[in-house]
Amino acid sequence: MSKKSKSSKPATARKGKYVYYFGDGQADGDGKMRALLGGKGANLAEMTRIGLPVPPGFTITTEVCSYYYDNKRTYPPQLAKQVDEAIAKIEKSVGKGFEGGENPLLLSVRSGARDSMPGMMDTILNLGMNDKTVEIVASKSGNPKFAWDSYRRFLQMYGDVVMGVQKRAGEEHEPFESVIEHLKDERYGNHNFPDMQLTVEDIQELVSRFKALIRERTGKDFPQKPKDQLWGAVSAVFGSWQNDRAIVYRRKYGIPHEWGTAVNVQTMVFGNMGETSATGVAFTRDPASGEKVFYGEYLINAQGEDVVAGVRTPNPVVRLGKEMPESYKQLLKVRDLLETHFRDMQDLEFTIEDNRLYILQTRNGKRTGLAAVKIAVDMVKEKLITKEEALSRIPADSLSHVLAPIFDKESAKKATKIASGLPAGPGAASGRLVLRAEDAVERAHKGDKVLLVRVETSPEDLRGMIAAEGILTARGGVSSHAALVARQMGKVCVCGASDLQIDYATRTVTSNGVTLKEGDYISIDGTAGDVFAGEVKTAPSEVVQVLVSKTLKPEKSKAYQDFAALMTWADKVRRLDIRTNADTPEQVENAVGFGAEGVGLCRTEHMFFEGDRIDAMREMILARNTDDRRKALEKLLPFQREDFIGIFRSLDGLPATIRLLDPPLHEFLPHDHAQQSALSNKLGIPQEEIAKRVHELHEFNPMLGHRGCRLGIVYPEISEMQARAIFEAAAQVQSEGIRVRPEVMIPLVGFPKELKLQIEIVNRVAKEVIKEKKVKFKYLVGTMIEVPRAALVADKIAEDAEFFSFGTNDLTQTTLGMSRDDSGSFIPAYTEHEIIAANPFATIDQDGVGELMKIARDRARKVRKDIKLGICGEHGGEPKSVEFCHALGLNYVSCSPFRVPIARLAAAQAVLKEKK
Repeated sequence: MSKKSKSSKPATARKGKYVYYFGDGQADGDGKMRALLGGKGANLAEMTRIGLPVPPGFTITTEVCSYYYDNKRTYPPQLAKQVDEAIAKIEKSVGKGFEGGENPLLLSVRSGARDSMPGMMDTILNLGMNDKTVEIVASKSGNPKFAWDSYRRFLQMYGDVVMGVQKRAGEEHEPFESVIEHLKDERYGNHNFPDMQLTVEDIQELVSRFKALIRERTGKDFPQKPKDQLWGAVSAVFGSWQNDRAIVYRRKYGIPHEWGTAVNVQTMVFGNMGETSATGVAFTRDPASGEKVFYGEYLINAQGEDVVAGVRTPNPVVRLGKEMPESYKQLLKVRDLLETHFRDMQDLEFTIEDNRLYILQTRNGKRTGLAAVKIAVDMVKEKLITKEEALSRIPADSLSHVLAPIFDKESAKKATKIASGLPAGPGAASGRLVLRAEDAVERAHKGDKVLLVRVETSPEDLRGMIAAEGILTARGGVSSHAALVARQMGKVCVCGASDLQIDYATRTVTSNGVTLKEGDYISIDGTAGDVFAGEVKTAPSEVVQVLVSKTLKPEKSKAYQDFAALMTWADKVRRLDIRTNADTPEQVENAVGFGAEGVGLCRTEHMFFEGDRIDAMREMILARNTDDRRKALEKLLPFQREDFIGIFRSLDGLPATIRLLDPPLHEFLPHDHAQQSALSNKLGIPQEEIAKRVHELHEFNPMLGHRGCRLGIVYPEISEMQARAIFEAAAQVQSEGIRVRPEVMIPLVGFPKELKLQIEIVNRVAKEVIKEKKVKFKYLVGTMIEVPRAALVADKIAEDAEFFSFGTNDLTQTTLGMSRDDSGSFIPAYTEHEIIAANPFATIDQDGVGELMKIARDRARKVRKDIKLGICGEHGGEPKSVEFCHALGLNYVSCSPFRVPIARLAAAQAVLKEKK
């Protein structure tokens, strides 16, 4: 094996050239030609150039795929000749003939998209086998069973993939597998009889029956001419670019449909020629942990699909050192060379044919978030890559895996899955099923771990959500109330698990034939969206143990050290500040531990549900005059003040953007008769009066109703109380020698006069507090931009606002006319039909919402050049949205505490991408 390329000059694409050959150390293409040759083809060419033992072959380019679909599934006129020329080169290289002769050439035909799409498209092996070839191979190899088994495999693959022999309605098994089972039943009385023990005569009979099955199902005979087989296989691979699973995969991972796939045709090498042959898949490092160990598995006397099909149990690749020591030594050299050359962890396929090693493909290996961080940091230490490359390689979202608790593997294997939903809060959680927030609090107080299960959640469920290990809802999307709060708290959450039938009356949850009673154990995987019956044990990640629970010392955790190193590199590169959405001192402390540089959104309404203060809040809402309302607000004032004192202390000089009361008042009142009656007894207010007030406050569309700044304008005493609580807290903490930087945010402003009226109250109260407490502090007053009108008149609003924070949750709803909670019923269809590229409540709609943000930015900065601009919607922790905010020139993004590291990395990646 040479470590130097025999053809080191980089290849370039040539017009009208559709076929690129590789073999004997020479390659028409190279590793930089992924767009044209696909990832697999580019890497095959590159491996050939650096002298690895790659079976010769050729790649049909992605341009042909585009032509194929643009021209009614036909090919460019030059293609057939170029394919014939490439086959002639292979024949010369290996000394075999594709169509005739005493030494048959057999080929594999595989897909190869620009980005790896493992298992999504079709593959054909052993192409070239026919009734004549099989006899020749049997004779020349001296191994008839190998020859006939290869023919049997080819018929099965070709019949399925190319000729369309598939399972019919009512059939339990795949048709070819049914034929195999019937033969085993006939001859051995057991359809589980091992495949490896079938005789040559058994396999020959299977070949005969397979051909008959193809004829029966398709009305056509299996093609005996190798060239006919080849073009059928090529068309099938191009056709598989548009199969359902490939389309779904591309949609999930953002791979453009127009890229197309290449087709790779390669000389077959055989791992199923006996005990001196093998096949396997290996990773140059552990893809789960990132450890620098050779990781993989193999089978003796097998073909590639056997390793992944699960029919036989593969062996760990390290055992190959005992069974085939020379081949294993070569494989270790290949491992080192691949990592050194490609400078990334590689996923490779290999075959050993009669003790001779071949490398069939390599690609950058898929890995967990934990492994991604470790591999990147280790490779910087090994001087394989730069720090900037390390930052660019890690998908920012994968950091959620580093922070999330995980299920114990053995427990998960034994668990019963009962439903699936949207993965809204990553991690894993188990607990006793509870259906009401108050029960969650009560059980948690007694020491039980609970999982709160609701049709959907509301702010009134907050205490139960705090008490619960995780949250599961039958309705709602990724930015529903449950999802928003769960992510902010770092809670595990699955939303929109529509199979759940939740019966509050009987206190049961039924799904797919399984009924759980309240108090039974239930488990959720918020990373995958899975729901399990029973208890599945979990464990926190090491990073969280160091930063949040403080149960692990930093020096004891290599995972934390790698994470900390990565975050340090990211912070040196990024220009965006990263703040957090947090409502309590504990949440702030967690976020600051994760690297937050302040609070970008403190939702004051969440504070009203703590302890007994909800009673004072309800008393205020039920008040019939200003005096009574002020009396109730006086009860709330000390609660809010203490909350802000705690937050300012936790921030220790960092800024805090505090939003005044936003949701409509009816959300704070009980709606059923029993709860209204209980409140009546507690407050001494007639139940009829409470019911009447609830009716008066009812709104047909609360999102567009009496909420936000509209509350403060109609009830200015509410804004006054909140401003006083903020500033008295600021004065207290400032007097303790801790700098405070409050930023009062007025919500839902659409008219400049709305902001003016609220600012007058805030400024008046600030002056009063400064005079009363004899403590000076600086503060800002600004607004949320969350309705389109605010963006359009941003220049006028900016005359008074010292900062803007884009509330993209509501701005998306009001711009698109879509409810974030109700759009889940049609968003999947809109994505499938490519009306939208992604869920706009998960990723900023740049053409619509983003354009309004640009308008607001430009108009505001014309009036106030130094206006501070940020974003506090859930988009603030989503990598593509963070990149957009960077390009927009915002000062900061704000997100839930557990997404702060993701935003830090995404902000750094935005700078690096901009440099490119």
